[in-house]
Amino acid sequence: MVQNDHQLMEFGSDDSSVLSRNTSTRESPMLISNSNYHVIYRLVLTGGPCSGKTTGQTRLKTFFENLGWKVFCVPEIAATLLSGGVRFANLSKDDSEKFQENLIKLMMSTERTYFTLSHTCKRNCLIICDRGLMDATAYMSKQKWQSMLEVHNWNMVELRDNRYNHVIHLVTAADGAEQFYENSPIRTEGIELAREMDKLTMQAWNGHPCFDIIDNSTDFNTKMRKMISLVCRRLNINVGDRLKMDNTHTEMLHGTKASK
Repeated sequence: MVQNDHQLMEFGSDDSSVLSRNTSTRESPMLISNSNYHVIYRLVLTGGPCSGKTTGQTRLKTFFENLGWKVFCVPEIAATLLSGGVRFANLSKDDSEKFQENLIKLMMSTERTYFTLSHTCKRNCLIICDRGLMDATAYMSKQKWQSMLEVHNWNMVELRDNRYNHVIHLVTAADGAEQFYENSPIRTEGIELAREMDKLTMQAWNGHPCFDIIDNSTDFNTKMRKMISLVCRRLNINVGDRLKMDNTHTEMLHGTKASK
């Protein structure tokens, strides 16, 4: 595709209209070094409560902007809906599953807006999604999800594997960094529930060809460095000492505790 005399290398498909059962549009992720090309890279940051997604998104944005990339951050749609007065715990099973179905549709529409905007960029473009479509399936039965696929003629491979280039699951602080989870004033889930939500979310993405999991076996800043390093490695970007220097700067700005 040629746009404004600038070659575009994009990974994945962005519109639900192309999610038919026999469609596959994925290209192997690679960084084009020729100056006539630019990359659009779609990344999902997912994980359980208090896993570091918010901080991770901020650090990724800062890091890649310093490399000269354009960065779009797709907000977490579920959080927006829940902030409007929805109490998920009070919903019936049917209402809960209908909520997730509508959530997926809204996520498709919102993501499409950012995916479309990325086509106007003449720079390499990173799109960071705060959770992706498959996150919603962690809150419904397998039978309901299969039924939803059939009703809407959605393709599981396109939704999970081809829509996004890379999925990074940040493990909840409730699993391995309990002291930070227990001290968080914004947590509403108990430790056991947080671990269960984390596990279900992880399982929802199992099978994606570029799926990475970062646990809490290290301190939080090392966890963030691993996240940035994984993205750079997938894109064949040699960061040199930049990651270490940027991390020192972000430590002073953001502190070391996990958020969201």
